[in-house]
Amino acid sequence: MLNIASIRRLAVVTRRNFVFSSNPQPQRFYRMSTNSAQQIKPAERVSHFGRDVWSIFTPLALETKAINLGQGYMNFAPPATVQNAAKEALDVVEANQYSHPRGRPRLRNALATSYSKQFNRELDAETEILVTAGANEGMFATFAGFLDAGDEVICMEPFFDQYIPNITMNGGKPVYVPLRPPADAADRVISSHEWKLDINELKSKITPKTKMIVLNTPHNPIGKVFDEDELRAIGQVAEENNLVILSDEVYDRLYYPPLNKFPRIANIDNLWERTITVGSGGKSFAATGWRVGWLIGPEHLIKHAFAAQTRVVFCVNSPCQEAVAAGLENALTEGIFENQIQQYLHKRSILSKLFDELNLPYTMPEGAYYILVNTSKIEIPKDFKFPEILNDRGDDFKMCYWLTKHIGVCAIPPSEFYEREHWPLAAHFARFAFCKTDEVLEQAVVRLRELEAYIK
Repeated sequence: MLNIASIRRLAVVTRRNFVFSSNPQPQRFYRMSTNSAQQIKPAERVSHFGRDVWSIFTPLALETKAINLGQGYMNFAPPATVQNAAKEALDVVEANQYSHPRGRPRLRNALATSYSKQFNRELDAETEILVTAGANEGMFATFAGFLDAGDEVICMEPFFDQYIPNITMNGGKPVYVPLRPPADAADRVISSHEWKLDINELKSKITPKTKMIVLNTPHNPIGKVFDEDELRAIGQVAEENNLVILSDEVYDRLYYPPLNKFPRIANIDNLWERTITVGSGGKSFAATGWRVGWLIGPEHLIKHAFAAQTRVVFCVNSPCQEAVAAGLENALTEGIFENQIQQYLHKRSILSKLFDELNLPYTMPEGAYYILVNTSKIEIPKDFKFPEILNDRGDDFKMCYWLTKHIGVCAIPPSEFYEREHWPLAAHFARFAFCKTDEVLEQAVVRLRELEAYIK
């Protein structure tokens, strides 16, 4: 029920909204506004963006009640230590206010302590570490800090789909070099390590406009962990052409035996001087919605990403920084990451055993939490109807649509991670994420067994 004060406020708002009410033809005014709005054009940097894979398959999974093994988010909670630290931070006044633009001191110190051994050097928490609003914003700030209009950035296919808009919105131009599986990948289970970069093909893509190389290891969606020889070869190309290396290592805490060490390009020869490494609290601690990431690198590079970041987000949310710091501190003594690796090994085996049972070839990942399955043996019924939205997509979109709609398990078509010219390279693959509870993975296995009737 409105009181007198509410009525007065409503009257003021009404007067403000109808400032043109004295116009004898108000309807004409509104028509003119609509017509004018139709003539307003968006910026070129966003006008070409189409509907992405997530806006197709996430709603589809909800609509069909499919088990969503598509998007790489967890359906289980962060470690108790990290959760409790987040709750405790909410009771601290300072932890709810603006943080230092470089990141909260506790988190930067925790990162320096945790990663100094990883990088074989004593990291300076003041100048060599920048806390970011998730890994993605950290990469955006890096591109913003280094790219001028027309600068080229080498991206290895398949790539994390956010790289491309991050590059183009900052004036850059992505240039693509694919990783390729062995010729018999459709006939057997292969290791992610068997996907190879042709270093001569990489060299052929370098021009006077090339400014950066983007590396992703452990790789999404392949799961490849680049070895030291591969990293050195990439680094030599960067040195010979004076390029910045942006190394996306958000899955750096998730690599599997027989690997007992995660190779970092920043540790090879003198490549630290030209490398910015990206990390993720969300991936490390099953807290992707917290949006806490970081950049690690030499001061002469980090300062430019920092200059851009202060104009993008200014600072990162404070309570979650405290929680991620607590996670890193406790991981030094509690074995959080070691336990996590064992848990993910089990989750990986739940899906891999099922694909072995179905005799479907796949790529066994060395790191991260995706299995790339070869779908060339699966025959979709000829009378199955697909929506028109898939007509202008790669063939793998139809396979993943059918899997979601008919089998009840959502996977992601990896052609989303290729330029259009190279969509055929992804035509017979589907990406399944195993960062889910064992119970959900077992339910997916039951449904995926129905594929047996469609395998030729």
